[in-house]
Amino acid sequence: MTLSQDILKALAVFHLDRPEATWSDLKERLAEVAHGLLMQAYSDSDLSIYDEIYSDLAQSLMEAAATASLSLDQHRALDVSREIVKGAQARLGGNPRSLMDTIERLEEPESVKPGSLSVYASSSRSDPDQSPLTFAALAALFLKERQGNVKSNTLHAIESNCRTLIKLLGDLDIRNHTRADMVALKEKVTEGRKPLTVNKLLTQLSTVMDWAVNNGFIERSFDKGLKIERGAESARRPFSRDEVAAIMEHANALPADDWKRWGLSLGVLTGARIGELYQLTQADVKEVDGGITIIDINQDEQGKTLKNDFSARMVPLVDGAYGFNLKAFLAWVASEPGRLFKAKPHYYNRPLNEAVRKPLGLPPGSDQSFHSLRHSLSGLLKAAATPEVIAQCITGHSSGNITYDLYAGSQRVGVDKLHNALVEAFCIGGALRQRPLEEQA
Repeated sequence: MTLSQDILKALAVFHLDRPEATWSDLKERLAEVAHGLLMQAYSDSDLSIYDEIYSDLAQSLMEAAATASLSLDQHRALDVSREIVKGAQARLGGNPRSLMDTIERLEEPESVKPGSLSVYASSSRSDPDQSPLTFAALAALFLKERQGNVKSNTLHAIESNCRTLIKLLGDLDIRNHTRADMVALKEKVTEGRKPLTVNKLLTQLSTVMDWAVNNGFIERSFDKGLKIERGAESARRPFSRDEVAAIMEHANALPADDWKRWGLSLGVLTGARIGELYQLTQADVKEVDGGITIIDINQDEQGKTLKNDFSARMVPLVDGAYGFNLKAFLAWVASEPGRLFKAKPHYYNRPLNEAVRKPLGLPPGSDQSFHSLRHSLSGLLKAAATPEVIAQCITGHSSGNITYDLYAGSQRVGVDKLHNALVEAFCIGGALRQRPLEEQA
């Protein structure tokens, strides 16, 4: 396959166009680029320009990962390259932490293959007294078991969390750890991190430690009760009902052939993630169960991904909710063969987030974004006393209950029940005031 000039240029930035380069060579170049991006000075007028540059670079690297013929070391370096570009984008938003963490990791002595924790698996339960059992060893064994049981992006997130904990715990022998060791770890974790991030890392710690106890690697764990109880709420604030109504009023006023109108509408009516909507195709909008129109969120086609297995779902569309015009929407869908949203990711995500903020006069970087619509719908369902299992089927969340998630995972709540629940929630929320509830059921 012939690679585009954009992809070739992106590879050249990180010396990935040099097949003779060793991992050591590539790692040195990665560190050099990361340092440059961390030290780069920007004027106010530069920010939007560089944001587009980095977005295009990220897109080219993603396409290279899918299409370029690369060695194992080059693929490892490509993975880090994408991480660096993402860190550069975060720095434009005032958060250099990701770039700093990447640089620190690249400058650590090479004792493990890039992107892997397998070296630490040498400490095993068969010889518990011969060497200390570090958290790194436990993490490697834990990840080995998790492989194949979780999706690759979830596994990558777990591995990233474990790397952070490994760095902070160092050579501590987990077999002989104390409560004081865990309290000291919490102090390190909280430095420069938001409460929500702190709790995610401490949750990961507990998951690995519980697994270690249950599998006989350690006798007991002292990690419980460390999480921050206050101030750990999500940084995303849901929109109020009036704000959602204003967003939909703005959307309904857009031309019928404007994709942003329907992107906003689907976000409000379904609570779907922005990436889930981006993957929708014409075939994913269909009628089921005697005429209920749904969007089918799936990964049936090549290139589609989901956050987890519970994300696959059918979400009904309620005609008239906040003035939503189902007939006009279906006419637009009929005119868009293939993928409904055809812009590149950057030219989809950013305009859609801007379209959410525009009617409310919100500045970029505020605590409300497109994802806040997801929180708003969840709140609307809760206010309507929607049964939890139905709300989870609509939003694509796990119940956390082994009976529902594992043993009943193949069973689905009927689309008619989901539709009725949404109708009731929109009515109670004042979004369907023009028609009585009994006419909607």
